[in-house]
Amino acid sequence: MERTLAIIKPEAVQRGVAGAIIHRLEREGFVIRAMTMVHLSKAQAEVFYAVHRGKPFFDSLTTYMSSGPIVAILLERDNAIAHLRAVMGATDPARAAPGTIRAEFGTNIEQNAIHGSDSPESAEREIAFFFSVRDTLAAQGV
Repeated sequence: MERTLAIIKPEAVQRGVAGAIIHRLEREGFVIRAMTMVHLSKAQAEVFYAVHRGKPFFDSLTTYMSSGPIVAILLERDNAIAHLRAVMGATDPARAAPGTIRAEFGTNIEQNAIHGSDSPESAEREIAFFFSVRDTLAAQGV
């Protein structure tokens, strides 16, 4: 089993589609191991997205991700990272394949409903950002 992180972004939470996205993830065979709703500060968003510091979209991304509550979800299933990336669809909802989360729920390239870890290393770092060791052990029944 592999673990990954999904984040339901502020506009999707605000529009009331978080439940539909979570339901879709469960239908795709993901097991929710931990979940939290948080409102990141701008500084917290900058830490989370530090890998993008210096890119033209960094300020806009971190401002957006700190604009309202998000739902961070620790997911588990076989091939979780690649499967989540496929289920999410392309970053730009206009280019996302029909039936993907971003095609269905995204509004534009930045407000695209969902974030997902892109590698095992990112997943480990991103999961640790939102969930303590105690939380993840408890979710695993330890």
